[in-house]
Amino acid sequence: MRAVVLVGPRRLELREVADAEIAGETEVLLKIGCVGICGSDIHYYTQGRIGSQIVQYPFVLGHELSATVVKAGGAVRHVRPGDRVTVDPAIPCGGCDQCRIRRAHTCRNLRFLGCPGQAAGCLSEYLVMPAACCFPVKPQTTLEEAAFVEPLSIGLYATRLSVPMTGARVAVLGCGPIGLSVVLHAKLQGAAAVYVTDKIDGRLAAARQAGASWAGNPMKQDIVRAITEKEPLLLDAVFECCGQQEALDQAVALLKPGGKLVLVGIPTVERVSFAIDPLRRKEIVVQNVRRQNECVQAALELLESGRLRVDQFITHRFSLEQTAQAFELVAAYRDGVIKAMIHVS
Repeated sequence: MRAVVLVGPRRLELREVADAEIAGETEVLLKIGCVGICGSDIHYYTQGRIGSQIVQYPFVLGHELSATVVKAGGAVRHVRPGDRVTVDPAIPCGGCDQCRIRRAHTCRNLRFLGCPGQAAGCLSEYLVMPAACCFPVKPQTTLEEAAFVEPLSIGLYATRLSVPMTGARVAVLGCGPIGLSVVLHAKLQGAAAVYVTDKIDGRLAAARQAGASWAGNPMKQDIVRAITEKEPLLLDAVFECCGQQEALDQAVALLKPGGKLVLVGIPTVERVSFAIDPLRRKEIVVQNVRRQNECVQAALELLESGRLRVDQFITHRFSLEQTAQAFELVAAYRDGVIKAMIHVS
């Protein structure tokens, strides 16, 4: 089978690799449909690492996917050959202390697709996964929408970890696919106002379409002043979704006493800092978000019920042969890209 292999910084090659084969009774063989390019993929592509997770070349990236079941192990019951599925890329062990307390996303032995030292990614024609990671989708759900469920589930988890949304006044700093997912869920859960920022005007337009109350570009205006003029009592929660120090500083300034800073974005640097005086005096709560936890099915149901729409965020489409071109586009934030999808089959 063919796979796109990262062979060095910013170097992707389409190669023939060993065929994927089922080895266990609870596994399924998947024919990959669509793969979304995530910001974490770009970190590995451009820098070869995220913190302590360092790429050993050659390596296959990718973790946002939809697929069709080709073959199922003998113990698999909830999916069968021919079913189209969205896939949770996290493979927990099921037996450690974290898994036992329903924190499978922080499993001590977690294997995550496209994560160095854990599991190869899904930028390939076929993939073997535990059947438990596969969630059937309805006939009207497209493979593109199914692949978007992974970032959508992170947005759902992030809002669940924050303050109650009903009546809340919040901000989302950074409106890539996950930031936009946070906007969707915040509005759906009853946020009274959602302020958003991004350096790309096209993403601000998408945020307004998703229900944002106000959108601003930090390259063109003083974000803190603009939002504070509208919200003199400041905000209940701020979701930092871009991994930038300036956004962290803006978040602390925008939060009211007792407010919650929700860290969703992945910084490219190893350390970030906070101005401790306002953080301490306002008793700001800092909440990290580690991917998602038991939110895939809920996010899928919201999508399939029509309560959420994501197709408008899918701005660029490529074939498997065009993957290198797609990664360069996303890495450079060119052409108003929000979500680029690789159509594998």
